[in-house]
Amino acid sequence: MVEHSGAPAGGRDDVESFAADVFSRACTSREALEHVTGKWSLLALSALQEAPHRFGELRRRVDGVSEKMLSQSLQTLERDGWVHREVRSSIPPHVEYRLTPAGAELAPKLLALIGFVEDRLPEVHAARDRHDASR
Repeated sequence: MVEHSGAPAGGRDDVESFAADVFSRACTSREALEHVTGKWSLLALSALQEAPHRFGELRRRVDGVSEKMLSQSLQTLERDGWVHREVRSSIPPHVEYRLTPAGAELAPKLLALIGFVEDRLPEVHAARDRHDASR
């Protein structure tokens, strides 16, 4: 359990202390965790670790994501404070996404998780084959 201080979930201006406990049904850390570990969010955050990206660049980098899903994921990540969206007033105007300081701290942890899973893919495939053969 980690002690946090911040605005309560209701969005009131008053500040109260609360204890985050992801195993508690009422804990808002579950929602935040879901936001960063969703497939498209995890991949977007990891891609933004490499460099800031315009929307189209990010969509090409995260192969297979629809425009709608990437847009929703980025809006959620921006709302949670992991991603910063900047509208550039160039010609033509464009939007650039980059990690916030919190996002920059989070991304290496996600990349470590990705690396861990990728390194164990042979074991995963073997386990799946054993499981499927026993069914």
